[in-house]
Amino acid sequence: MKRDFLGIGGLSPSDLGALLDRATQMKAARASSDALRGRSIAMIFEKPSTRTRISFEVAIAELGGTPVVLNASELQLGRGETIEDTARVLSRYVHAVVVRTFEQERLDQLAAAGSIPVVNALSDHEHPCQALADLLTVRERFGTLQGRTLAYIGDGNNVAHSLMLAGALAGMRIAVATPEGYEPVDAVIEQARGLASEHGGEIVVTNDPAEAAAGAHALYTDVWASMGQEDEADTRRAIFAPYQLNWVLVGRAASDSIVMHCLPAHRGEEITEDVIDGPQSVVWDQAENRLHTQKAVLEWLLP
Repeated sequence: MKRDFLGIGGLSPSDLGALLDRATQMKAARASSDALRGRSIAMIFEKPSTRTRISFEVAIAELGGTPVVLNASELQLGRGETIEDTARVLSRYVHAVVVRTFEQERLDQLAAAGSIPVVNALSDHEHPCQALADLLTVRERFGTLQGRTLAYIGDGNNVAHSLMLAGALAGMRIAVATPEGYEPVDAVIEQARGLASEHGGEIVVTNDPAEAAAGAHALYTDVWASMGQEDEADTRRAIFAPYQLNWVLVGRAASDSIVMHCLPAHRGEEITEDVIDGPQSVVWDQAENRLHTQKAVLEWLLP
């Protein structure tokens, strides 16, 4: 039976722990696996990408596979071919497909119609590959995830969704602070709280960034206007100004706290330059860990 990686909520706690353990091993020995030797992996990007595209392309190559990078505008998919037909054709050519897209439903349709694993490389609903790298980064710094608090400050977007679900599975306390009207979607909050109650975690959603940051081990932010929201940038900049990750918020966190950002960063907006470049920043570790966690995911999907 094939596996897909469409969202963090589809993992079990044991799956999550095993992926993080394997990523740690792969980080220590980058040439330790050739699990994709003789295999080709399609990569479809309907949105721009820097870290996701490069880290996946390198991950596939280091595992011995061949990355086949495709721009959606170059495919018949962009000219009216159905997602289901695209999935059936790709299933005859490649061994898995990595997709960055808009609606989560497009990933679900690809996975349902195809016979090969599908990886969510970002949708409007979730960014599960980022969350894996984030948890690995927190675990590297603190040795454990259980009982640690991560405060996410900003827009209740796809990154926030995956962090809530991943943190709940790991028994963490995830505190999300957003302006009113920009909270994570109710269904994800409910799902994350259900997982947290099963695994010893806690999910807090508030409109007060100071409340979320209090005592946190990790402070996390993302851009205020995601891809596709560029026309809202000026409006959002005014609304989100009190949610900037700066030294005032860092001062409310634990003394050994770390600062996180999934990048790209708009320095001086959602995070100040002195914080992202400061001694508590682990932003570049996060970016590197995308490579190692994605190698672990690919090996897990194609044993």
